[in-house]
Amino acid sequence: MSIDLVGFLGVVLAAYVVPGPDFLVVVRSAAEHPAKGRAAALGAQSGLCVHMLAAALGLSLIAARSPVVYDAIKLLGAAYLVYLGIRAVLAARRAMHQRHAGREATEDAAALRAATGDGSARSRWRSGFIQGFLTNVLNPKAALFFLSILPQFAHGGGSPTREIFFLGTLDVVIGVAYWFSLVAVSTRMRAFLARPGIRRRWELTTGWLFICIGIGLAAAS
Repeated sequence: MSIDLVGFLGVVLAAYVVPGPDFLVVVRSAAEHPAKGRAAALGAQSGLCVHMLAAALGLSLIAARSPVVYDAIKLLGAAYLVYLGIRAVLAARRAMHQRHAGREATEDAAALRAATGDGSARSRWRSGFIQGFLTNVLNPKAALFFLSILPQFAHGGGSPTREIFFLGTLDVVIGVAYWFSLVAVSTRMRAFLARPGIRRRWELTTGWLFICIGIGLAAAS
């Protein structure tokens, strides 16, 4: 097996550092609860595993050469990001209206947690995992990364499928370590973000970011 590990690690680390939809999902989930943040991180990396398997089996090549398939995946991913954004914006506005109506801050926070699906430990984990998974598995750029970028770091010294699996697995492991570190940092901000006013601004900001990213993804040629 002949692989350019140094070059590959540089590209992977740069890709993780640049914020994207999965970054927003993990950070927002971690701000709600550390377990939800870790679940979102595992979900995001599970989505990458799907792309890795598809690339190794040649399915990503079919999607890359078929504009219809690519556009369908792109629009599904864009729609899901817009959906997440609308949920966050509506939750923040609902909490604001309840506060203006004279509700107590504790009721305000409880309503916001209910609106975002932050309930039992199981529901938190499931919600975080699904959001992370769908955000990545519906991202056609992730599929193209495994299809077009990974092979550039394999120099043909072994089986292409085995090398894609190796590089893809390394990518996933690096991602888990990075996301878990990000969750640890975001968790320290929970007390700050739990303040009703700050929470609403956070939900509105991240919500509109999701919507803008989704619209941008859909409009991209």
